[in-house]
Amino acid sequence: MADTPIADPTTPGQPLAGKTVVITGASAGIGAAAAGQLAALGARIIALGRSPSKTAAVAERVGGTGVVADFARFSEVRRAAAEVTELCPRIDVLVNNAGGLFPGATTTDDGHGTTVQVNHLAPFLLTGLLMPRLVATPGSRVVITSSVANIAGRVDLADLNRYPRVLGEFHAYADSKLMNILFARELARRAASTGPTATAVHPGLINSEFGRDAWIVRNCYRRPLGLLGRATTVDNGAEPLVAVATRPDPESVNGAYLHRYRPRDRFLTPAQARDPDLARELWDLSAKLVDLPT
Repeated sequence: MADTPIADPTTPGQPLAGKTVVITGASAGIGAAAAGQLAALGARIIALGRSPSKTAAVAERVGGTGVVADFARFSEVRRAAAEVTELCPRIDVLVNNAGGLFPGATTTDDGHGTTVQVNHLAPFLLTGLLMPRLVATPGSRVVITSSVANIAGRVDLADLNRYPRVLGEFHAYADSKLMNILFARELARRAASTGPTATAVHPGLINSEFGRDAWIVRNCYRRPLGLLGRATTVDNGAEPLVAVATRPDPESVNGAYLHRYRPRDRFLTPAQARDPDLARELWDLSAKLVDLPT
C-alpha cells in the first residue's frame, strides 16, 4: 500500500471554514507549517509558542491569533489555557505539537524533568483545561505529535523523570513519546461518549530545529539524515497532522498511533503502549502532578 494521506491538504476548497484549530509549538518547524496548511483550509488558527516574536510572526502570516506560553512552567500553561478559552467559544481541533529533546538532566521550576514536562505533562494539563470547549464542540478531536522513538521508551510510574547515565536525554525523550501514545489511548477511552477523539501521530524524520542544542540529535540524527538525504521537509512533516485534523472519519483512528498515515499499534510500539492499566494509571498520576481532577 502506498504511503498516501487520508486527506490531501492541497485539495481545493476550505473544509475547515468556520472551525477553530488550536496548535501548540506553532512558532517554528512542523507546528508553523501545519498552522499555514490548516489556515489555507479555512481554519481559524490559535497559535501557541514559546517565542513572542516567532509566534506573532506565524500568527500574522496565517491570519490567526498568537498566544505565548512556555510549557516548562505550568503557570504559563494555565494562563494560556485561560486566554484560549476566552478567545474560543468552540475548539474543533487541538494539536498538541509542542515538544523537544533537552540536553542534560534539567528540572523545571515545577519539579519535573524538562523533557517529560514539556512533552507530556504540559500538553496533558492544557488538554484538561480546554476540555470543556472540546466537549462542547461536536466532532472535536485532539491530535498529539508523538515519535517512532517511542519504541525505545519505558514508563516507570515510580519515576517518570528517569534519566539513565547512558543516553539519558534520548531515553527521556523516548519515554515522553510513549506517554503521548498512552495519553491518546486513555483520552479516547474516557471521552468515548462525549468526544473529543484522540490520535497520536509520528510525522516522519524531519529536517527542522528540533533538538538543536542536544549533542545526540546533532550527531546521531540530523547529520546522518542530511548525509543520507532521508530527512523530509517541515511542510511534508506537517501533512500527517493535517490529515488527522481533516479526515472525515476520526473515530476510525480514535486512540490509535499513526506512523505518518498508517496505524502502527503493534509493529512500531512497545508492549507498554498496549497496556490499558498503565494508560489509566499514567493518566491518574499525571492529573495528580498537574493538579487536575482525575
